[in-house]
Amino acid sequence: MASLALPFVANRLIAEDRESTPTIGFGFGTYGMKTLETAEAIRVCAEIGYDGIELALMNGWPTEPALLNQRDRAEIRQQLRDLKLSVPSLLESLPCLRTDQQHAENLERLKRATELAHDLAPESPPVVQSIVAGKTDRWEQTKGRLVDQLSDWAEVGRVSETVVCFKPHASHAVHTPERALWVHHQVDSPWLKVVYDYSHFYLEGLSLAASLKQLLPITAYVQVKDSRGTPAKHEYLLPGDGETDYRELLTVLKHAGYSGFVNVEVSSHVHRKLDYEPIETAELCYRRLAPLFETLGILRPKVA
Repeated sequence: MASLALPFVANRLIAEDRESTPTIGFGFGTYGMKTLETAEAIRVCAEIGYDGIELALMNGWPTEPALLNQRDRAEIRQQLRDLKLSVPSLLESLPCLRTDQQHAENLERLKRATELAHDLAPESPPVVQSIVAGKTDRWEQTKGRLVDQLSDWAEVGRVSETVVCFKPHASHAVHTPERALWVHHQVDSPWLKVVYDYSHFYLEGLSLAASLKQLLPITAYVQVKDSRGTPAKHEYLLPGDGETDYRELLTVLKHAGYSGFVNVEVSSHVHRKLDYEPIETAELCYRRLAPLFETLGILRPKVA
């Protein structure tokens, strides 16, 4: 089957022709490594065996764009190349449906994020992703404004040639595949895509295989973690601490010809605990999930 890989998507080692076997990279995010210096986080992920590292850009994280001068960016870029580690995604927090001033500020943050994307991986810039927030039960009143704001995101993506992604999220305005598909259709831009994270659909009582197959045509990136509870009262967990069937998830991706990244996201529900250890957590998640790639015969990338 032909790959569902999308144009301009971050650090995807897309096959040179349609007959080539797609690769699926396995990464870990620095959202769960706030206490580590960037160089150490990159080194740790490479030594554990991950193919990529997602960098968190929010206020307070070491890779917030405003904190990185050109020398810092060049050093990060060189370390990534030396360790053959991809950076498939940059994680931001740009909630929509608030004030016009906040939307303008979010667009400026988004522009800085896309600049960083090109500075770190000029040959294949990572996607920039964020939740959109809002409330599930305010959909009819807010969906038009959401489309307008995400159209502005897409325009930033077009100008910078960077794919921008929004993530469907339990209890938020976009909480189902149907709403995500509707928004994507309304914006109608190749620069706006979706991040698939089943932990949110699990809370909404939706099927993994069905929701993933629905969204794969517009999915640029896959995040993994577990969850339990309800949309109104829930907890996010490490992958493997809940009921998500990761064998099923990877099997659907493989059979669909997905060529991209699957990335561990450590929720603040986990990394804010007093006894949280980022390196041990990264090692644990790798031990839990990496063997499935080999068992299922999924090729992982080797960054040139």
